Amino acid sequence: MTQTDFRAPGDVMFSPAAKAIQARKGSRESYAHVEQTRGFRHEVDADLAGRLAEATSFYLATASVDGQPYIQHRGGPKGFLKVLDSRTLAFADYSGNKQYITQGNLSENKRAYIFVMDYAHRRRVKIWGTAQVVEDDAALTAALMPRGYKARPEQVILFTIEAWDTNCPQHIPQKFDAGDVAEALAVRDARIAELETELARLKGEGAPSD
Repeated sequence: MTQTDFRAPGDVMFSPAAKAIQARKGSRESYAHVEQTRGFRHEVDADLAGRLAEATSFYLATASVDGQPYIQHRGGPKGFLKVLDSRTLAFADYSGNKQYITQGNLSENKRAYIFVMDYAHRRRVKIWGTAQVVEDDAALTAALMPRGYKARPEQVILFTIEAWDTNCPQHIPQKFDAGDVAEALAVRDARIAELETELARLKGEGAPSD
């Protein structure tokens, strides 16, 4: 992205129509204050990098040139959505049902949006930007493909960040990953077995002798 292409994160997040409604409903002043002071974020910092490193799932939104929206789920092991630099995210795009709606949309409208939901910690990240499909870079595809993951990479999607923000946990139901729950239960069960063994030993030592 060139300097002339740069849009202020607040303008990326809030269209003129959204700003008009904010003004009518009383929130424009507070958001304008953020834009004029610290500003909304548009580069990866430690907070965002940490959240993305833990993500096993996200949603990618695109739209056709005439505005027809589409949302597609992407999943993989932790770290499959990688940070390449302070403005660029990337992931290996696996072969799927071959509808190619996302790729078709990006071929005519580069605007895209990533939504990451963390149910366990009741937090979400919204990322606005542009995206492009890279089909002919075998080295990049191999570098982005999670080691040992059973999927066939078909291409790469590069995502350039223009703005990102987080939301409060209000109305997010708390849910836990099945793998994390199984691991926690295994640790608990091992500890219970250890305590039961110790208890049996102590009872044996305390039993009266004949």
